[in-house]
Amino acid sequence: MTRGQYTLPGPKGVAHLRLLRTIFTDPQPVLTTMSAEFGPVSALGAGPARIAIVGDPSMVRELLAMPTDHFRWGHKFNVLGFVVGPTSLIVSDGEPHRRRRAAVQPAFSRRRLNGWVPMILERTDATIDEIVAAAHADADASDLTPPLRLLVMSIAAHAFFGAHFAERVDELGRLFERPQAYLESPAIRQFPHPFPRTARARVRADRLALDRLIDEEIAARRRTPVDDPLDVLSSLVADGSLSDTEVRDQVFTLIGAGHDTTAAALAWSVTRATLATGTWGRLRAEADDVLGSTETGHFDHTVLPRLELATRVMKETLRLHPPGAFAPREAAADINLGHHVIKKGTLILWSPYLLGRDAHTWPSPDDFDPDRFLDPTPAQQLDMDRAWLPFGGGARMCIGFALAQMELTLIIARLAQRLDLDRVSRKVPRPVGMVVNRPSGPALYTVRPRIST
Repeated sequence: MTRGQYTLPGPKGVAHLRLLRTIFTDPQPVLTTMSAEFGPVSALGAGPARIAIVGDPSMVRELLAMPTDHFRWGHKFNVLGFVVGPTSLIVSDGEPHRRRRAAVQPAFSRRRLNGWVPMILERTDATIDEIVAAAHADADASDLTPPLRLLVMSIAAHAFFGAHFAERVDELGRLFERPQAYLESPAIRQFPHPFPRTARARVRADRLALDRLIDEEIAARRRTPVDDPLDVLSSLVADGSLSDTEVRDQVFTLIGAGHDTTAAALAWSVTRATLATGTWGRLRAEADDVLGSTETGHFDHTVLPRLELATRVMKETLRLHPPGAFAPREAAADINLGHHVIKKGTLILWSPYLLGRDAHTWPSPDDFDPDRFLDPTPAQQLDMDRAWLPFGGGARMCIGFALAQMELTLIIARLAQRLDLDRVSRKVPRPVGMVVNRPSGPALYTVRPRIST
């Protein structure tokens, strides 16, 4: 192996410092620049702070197919552990990760996912009623971000704790907001310290309050097992292979990560679907055919595969706006990738954001076109499968991906069916966020209930 094989292309001098400083605060422009100027694999940083950026579909697939022991997720750069807990799946490695994932995976069985379909549509209808009532009371444009975020949280609360938990959804949402915002703050502000009356101390207090809330639910299920096939927490408690601390950290992670990423993707879905000429009307027509009316509709798992356009809108939204701009992992050994070698200790950032804009896979990659997923050739489908990875892939694929896709598809269909929405700004907002990719600014719309015809 020659020394040159270790050298990845990347910027120099002032440009290098600027891009390195920006990638963890405003990642999308940096990823675009690095890919355009230095190719599918490029480098930032030096020494113990080396970063490799990977944005080529074939190389990412190669990376994701490697054994998991080639990488570490509980590494020195991972600041998530303070918030999600030390036993969380997203900071676990090796045998502990395999054991915890095996315990959590059955919670997202197809039977349970199918059983959540009526609940998702019922919670969406309740939120739509609240949006309409608020719009009547306020003649100005409505910001849909708060009610849609609360909708996603209410779905998570029902799925994880059962319907009896509905009255605590507001409390749950408030307690999650500050920890999630903290993870998006600059790294210097997340430096570990014990000082009181700081942002870190307030996040610690919120996490302790959430721990007490989840512990109460765990204890209740241990005292009186709940025979509820749709209750995730009961499934984890009944499994018996996880300690209470492990159960708590998994529940916190699944609700927190699932809520924040799905709410952001929902905001992007509504934005893109309302800005794309004709798409809202097409979604409405499909929903009328599949879901029927609020009064007479019968909802079960059979409606989901029939929402074909809504599914394509979901997929196209996640292509352009994946939950995270990049997914980090640390090389636990030297990694051969294409004709490059990535050194042990390098933080590897593979990017679903770049995959979704790969011009060789996606014609006119910056355009929002749900119909690009309609009847692809076998070769096109293979290319799409290699480049559409918003939830990752392999053994570390997001465990809640199927729930997120189902929520986004059902919610966007029902919103289009019941609401007339006009976005105040006709511009696509800038993406913001290091951990979660969300649209900037409030989501201002003029809102009217649909007039039956």
